[in-house]
Amino acid sequence: MQKILIACLLSISTIGMAQDTTEVFDYSKFGDAQGVKRYCTQKVANQTPQRIIHLGYESTGSFQMPGVPLSSMLPAMQDFSVNRVSAIRAQVNIPVVSTNKIIWQLGANYWGSNFNLENPGTNLFAKELNNNSMTSAGINSTIFKPLNEKNFLILQASIDANGFFKSMSDINGKSLTLSATAIYGWKTSEKNMIGTGIARTYRAGQLIHVPVLFWNKTFNDKWGMELLLPAKGHLRYNFSTSNMLQAGFELEGNQFSMRLPNSQNGTVFIQRGEFKPRIMWDKKISGFIWFNVQAGLRYNYRFDVMNQYDAKKDNQRYFASKLGNPMFFNFSLNFVSP
Repeated sequence: MQKILIACLLSISTIGMAQDTTEVFDYSKFGDAQGVKRYCTQKVANQTPQRIIHLGYESTGSFQMPGVPLSSMLPAMQDFSVNRVSAIRAQVNIPVVSTNKIIWQLGANYWGSNFNLENPGTNLFAKELNNNSMTSAGINSTIFKPLNEKNFLILQASIDANGFFKSMSDINGKSLTLSATAIYGWKTSEKNMIGTGIARTYRAGQLIHVPVLFWNKTFNDKWGMELLLPAKGHLRYNFSTSNMLQAGFELEGNQFSMRLPNSQNGTVFIQRGEFKPRIMWDKKISGFIWFNVQAGLRYNYRFDVMNQYDAKKDNQRYFASKLGNPMFFNFSLNFVSP
């Protein structure tokens, strides 16, 4: 009995020693998890993936180009038939900085359009348009800056060289256009982002400053919308997260310089703006490779040929043509972000 009592006392003593050597943590040293600042993200649920690399081809049907001057010296006008306009389009957007506090991207873009006229004849303008590519190429920068969990800024700027360039020497200050957009917004949930701001843009073919409405919203697992008005807006239907259909529109264009040989005008500026109601289908092929196809109407918003850079007055116009409105189609391959 005495041996059992001694053994019990030794056991209790050993347990007590073990408990005394256990480290006691002071959790107050680890800080308050609620004090960590959180930031909103740049996407909503089920949104179309952002394109990092884009390569596409576009073509229109035939249409009429009426009211082209025979020459700068004569008041006579000519009408031309355009068989098609084919275009190669490419764009790259590379993330330079991507953290939860800021996302900064640098990009480059190319848009080369070739007008195929049925019979340009000796008309100076028609020959230049038919024989050379109407090119727009430039660089851009976009910053998404979340301020907290609900507020954000979007800042975008781009500079483009636009014209009919036979050599690099044809690029000068009057072939450059500068565009920019600033938006302040609110992310009210993971399914809704809305913002407003102002844009300096040539999308309508002519330099304008307009208010901007940015609104990306997912209504449910199937339906959503993506708006950047007045530039573009689409209603989205998700068959799945990798298969999407959109219906909407885009307004696009720019101002292009053109040299007219043996003409008293010397250089003219084509203010080209196009309104495109369209249907688009995006489908993942494999991994981050997606296929896009779209079809719709290419509606002529503006095709004014001006005698001066950034001209807006009627007495600065060489001529304006009310182009016909053909159907168009476009397909592209895209490498998208995760």
